[in-house]
Order: sequence, then structure tokens, then C-alpha cells
Amino acid sequence: MTPGTGTSLDHVRTFVTVFRAGSLTRAAQLLGVSQATASAHVQALERSLGFALFVRRPSGVSPTAKGLELAREVAAHVDALEDAAVLASRAATAPRPVHVGGAAEILSLLVVPHLPQMIDAVHAPIRLVFGLADDLLDALVAGALDVVVSAVPPRRRGVTAVPFYDEEFVLVAAPRWQGVERESIPLVAYAEDLPIIRRYWRSVFEEAPAGPPVAAVIPDLRGIRDAVRAGLGMSVLPSYLVDADVTSGALAALHSPEVPPLNTLYLATRGREAESNASIAAAAAELRRLIR
Repeated sequence: MTPGTGTSLDHVRTFVTVFRAGSLTRAAQLLGVSQATASAHVQALERSLGFALFVRRPSGVSPTAKGLELAREVAAHVDALEDAAVLASRAATAPRPVHVGGAAEILSLLVVPHLPQMIDAVHAPIRLVFGLADDLLDALVAGALDVVVSAVPPRRRGVTAVPFYDEEFVLVAAPRWQGVERESIPLVAYAEDLPIIRRYWRSVFEEAPAGPPVAAVIPDLRGIRDAVRAGLGMSVLPSYLVDADVTSGALAALHSPEVPPLNTLYLATRGREAESNASIAAAAAELRRLIR
């Protein structure tokens, strides 16, 4: 049933358009050809296949059983080819996008609200990719990303990394938990092994968080903030995420260490592209300005 290798793609495209329009006249208008040309395309395809595709009626055309079967087989492929052609045309004329990777929370909160200004500064479209640091750094090395905001020191050959921001962490809970012993307050964690909480506990309390039960694991810091704000328990979150809530009283800081735990963020690029590529350099500069 599928057209052979000698069949013109233009004829198949015309067939699909006539099938969808239900009219040779309307299909010709959509394709920007004459009605005679559209009719000739359909007839040529019918001769190639050896059977009729449409029944001609005064009000238009309707597909034969075999025409309906063919349309179901080829329509999606015609659409895919047209989509690919459109994308290729855009790629040939549009500036190359700059692909930026980072944790969803920090990019969503500190970068996304300022994307119009960033795009103006970079003079190119921006594509944001969210993920874990190691996966993003692998994508950077592979060429799928141009800049990565990494929460771990990038130790990969060919990657240039500059420390540019220190995340400060705060132990927070809803105000109703103030005055309650820490060991009795449930934890809301990012992962089962409590990566952020363990780091805070060892840095501040010089011990592992062995006492508090884990009420929930939520692999999104914004979700943790919302759960903690709703009173589920306590958690350790970056200050940029909770400062406004602490100021408004929606959250309470349960501890104020003299030196709060910090986690350094790195701006990573391939080789010296941050110096040699103007768009990547501008994107890196904007990330430094926005994440502070």
C-alpha cells in the first residue's frame, strides 16, 4: 500500500492535503498551486499505485477505502518531513541558541524572571536545561550545553570552571515548630540519604542527623519549601529560596550559626569558549549578574 520509491513526494503531499481538505480546489489554495496541478498530482499517484484514491463528487472529493488506508499510512510521515524542513529553514536563518544547564530551582527563581534581558544581552535565543550537576557536565563535554551552573566542582577534561556564587543554607520550619526540640521535628529531605541536611548537620552540629524522623522526600527544593511552609516539618534550604518567607514570618529560622554552611557554585564552559564565543561569554556574564 505504501507508495514506491518512484513516487513523487509532491504527489503524496498533494494527496494528503486533498484528503484533509476534502476538495481539490481548497487543497490547491493551501498548496499554492493551480487546481489543475493538484488534480494532475493525484491522478499521477493513482496511476503509480494502480487504484483510485478519491471519488469525485460535485461538492468535492471523498476517499476510497484504499485512499483512506493510504492516508492513515503516510500522513504522519508527510507531516514529519514538513516539520523537519521548517526547522531546517529556521536554523539556517536564526542565530544559534545558547544552551544553559543548571538546577531547576536556581535557574527558575533567579534566571527565568530575567530571560528577556538576558536574551537581549546575549543576542541569541536561550535554551534552559534542568538536571543534576554530573549529568549537565557530561552534556557540556558532549557539546549539548554551552554553559553549566554546577553545584559540584567540575572535574572533567576540557571544561573550564570559575567559582562565582556561594549558596548559604538555612534550617527552617513553620513558626509552630519554634521552641520544639530538633530531634522531635520531622525532616523533609531532597533524597533518602539526606545530602543537604547531612552536610548542614555535620558542619553546624558536628554530628549526623540521627534523631529526627524523615516525613517526606521531595526531589525539588521548591516543593520542600512549600511542604515546610505548610507545617510538615523542617529542612535545610538555600537562603535565596527562603529569605522572603523568613522575612514575612511564613517560615522561621530554627538556628543561626555564626558561620552558615556554604556551597560554592561554579560556572562551567568548554575550553576557552567563554572568551572566544561572544554569545557564550555574554550568557556567562548575565548568569554571574543574576545569580548573586
